[in-house]
Amino acid sequence: MDIVIVDTGCANLKSIQVAVKNLGYDSIITSELSKISKSKKIFLPGVGTASAVMSILSKKNIIHIIRECKQKILGICLGMQLLCDFSEECNGVKTMGIIKSSVLRLKTNNLPLPHIGWNQITFSKTHPLFKNIPNNSRFYFVHSYIVPINKYTLSTTNYGVDFSSVVQKNNFFGVQFHPEKSGDIGAKLLKNFLEI
Repeated sequence: MDIVIVDTGCANLKSIQVAVKNLGYDSIITSELSKISKSKKIFLPGVGTASAVMSILSKKNIIHIIRECKQKILGICLGMQLLCDFSEECNGVKTMGIIKSSVLRLKTNNLPLPHIGWNQITFSKTHPLFKNIPNNSRFYFVHSYIVPINKYTLSTTNYGVDFSSVVQKNNFFGVQFHPEKSGDIGAKLLKNFLEI
């Protein structure tokens, strides 16, 4: 199976590749359009700012390839947020517009930002992505912006407010946490995605 990790210029590309390798799959990190469009599964990672990653994707002409792709794609952390219409980050950034939602700054009252550490995801119905994953399992988060709960939300997490921790629209999946940093439970979710 051809698995592509889109080269977004961020720091966690190798850790995703290692996590996929540990599941018995080979993957390539690339920004080559032909390799992305011919792949069977795509990971869209993101660390840093929405404006920086959108700029990289724009320069490499990757945005339209992602918008048009029919294979399953998993946005991780910022990668999930980039699937939305718009982010409040950096005075406002237009993102890919696949999922009709804005990305908002996390308002937590007295809790520190960014939201860093292990937190639960809660889902109300079964889904292939959650196969063998108990409800309220804990995953590792690092973020200051959120996708509000919307019609594409598959699971929610609370950190001062409830927000979307997993979303899906057709072949587009997104997780706000880092499965590649979430131990055995994160590996299960990655395996489920690869086997959907």
